[in-house]
Amino acid sequence: MQLREAIRAARQWIPFTARTVGYGTISLTLGPVTNDHRASTWAMKRWCKASARGLHIDVDATGLENVPTDGAYVYASNHQSLLDILVLGAVLPGDYKWAAKRELMNIPFLGWHLKLAGHVPVERGGGPRVAAEVIKRFQEVLGRGKPLLIFPEGTRSEDGILKDFKMGGFYAAVRAGVPVVPVALEGAGNLMQKGAIDTGDGSMRLVRVRVGKPIHPITTGKESARVVDLRDRTHAAVAEMLISLGGRVADASSQPNESSTAASSAES
Repeated sequence: MQLREAIRAARQWIPFTARTVGYGTISLTLGPVTNDHRASTWAMKRWCKASARGLHIDVDATGLENVPTDGAYVYASNHQSLLDILVLGAVLPGDYKWAAKRELMNIPFLGWHLKLAGHVPVERGGGPRVAAEVIKRFQEVLGRGKPLLIFPEGTRSEDGILKDFKMGGFYAAVRAGVPVVPVALEGAGNLMQKGAIDTGDGSMRLVRVRVGKPIHPITTGKESARVVDLRDRTHAAVAEMLISLGGRVADASSQPNESSTAASSAES
């Protein structure tokens, strides 16, 4: 590691840590005493916006008028970077709950906030029983009238190419009878290359976010077919928007035609 790289990383991550502690403290102290944990929601959005600016990320969002103004829905976004949570959190409206890797729940302040605010921990590779429990938690969020945000690829795409979508969030949307709002982001994969300890040379980098129109689940037919239909239409919408932003999509999708279990699904 070169000294210049280490200094640059310190200039980025020391203020980031301070912001995390500061906004995390607001969430943890005021969240429990405000209606519907509104202080926690405010702190999270402010943390995302301030951290994006502090890490020299310029987020350009279009299509926000497509987001429902009330009720529950599922945001479904492609996943390019560890910093996607900052990018999306800085621009997407609504008191949505994240489907977050369980490991994030163990990070001081950030993890404590995620637990307090009711975000959903997702454990990868836990088998059918764990997957079914995650889908149940998704449904509980939607049942409370809250939006849910998922990364249905299940993990970030290291090459930036849109991957197949897993099923968990779409099961929850079908069972709750709520729409999916497709989201495409492009440019986030350039923020932190694999093995890097900083987000770049300090110049502003552009990440573009596009939000599509809500996609409603069909109401007739077998549940598994309705879930597959919703997933496929969402994947097509995200792919179309991603291409329009200059992103890449696999030539041919290998997504299965039916959902054999709720299992491979919940890794969102």
